[in-house]
Amino acid sequence: MSKRLLVVDDEPNLLRAVAACLKAEDYEVSTARSGREALMQLAEAVPDLIISDIRMPGMDGYKLARQLRGSPRTALVPIVFLTAKDETADRIEGFRAGVDVYLTKPFEPDELIAVINGILNRVERTHSQIARLVSINTGEEGAISFQDEALTDAENRVAIAVSRGLSNKEIAAELEISVRTVENHISHILDKKGFSNRVEIARYVFEQKN
Repeated sequence: MSKRLLVVDDEPNLLRAVAACLKAEDYEVSTARSGREALMQLAEAVPDLIISDIRMPGMDGYKLARQLRGSPRTALVPIVFLTAKDETADRIEGFRAGVDVYLTKPFEPDELIAVINGILNRVERTHSQIARLVSINTGEEGAISFQDEALTDAENRVAIAVSRGLSNKEIAAELEISVRTVENHISHILDKKGFSNRVEIARYVFEQKN
């Protein structure tokens, strides 16, 4: 399922550029021109991650971040600041407001994508680990166990490629899929099998063959 992102910035050209960059990576992207407009959208649906500018009329990024952190619905939603304010004091205030990552403009699209992928993969693995621990600790009948789930055909193909020592880029080229799709498959394999790295995936493939 595509992850949903909300981009908040009062500069229309930059807003379109960031949204286009994220949509090219198969993210579902919504945009808002102000903090208050962002809150209106959040009242209807909570995204998986928020990218926000700081300098905005009415409610700036700091106020938006603090309000999000103060609400149970949005307290844990990752926030990335993408802003021209690059002084140390600005960064400190951003982290105090509760943002997860602080990037400065002009930004490198590859860096923004890498940051977002890293955060979302970590969140997904954390959720799976928590669900697994709850299942193990409660011992409830019918509880879902996330460990040792069967891999899909696509995941098996990626796992075999990993066992051959191919990089994500090489796997994407060989299987004719995007690098982001490869990253998602690897993340799912790690979660399903309770693995912590690619070496364990390779070992798993070897054991299945033998």
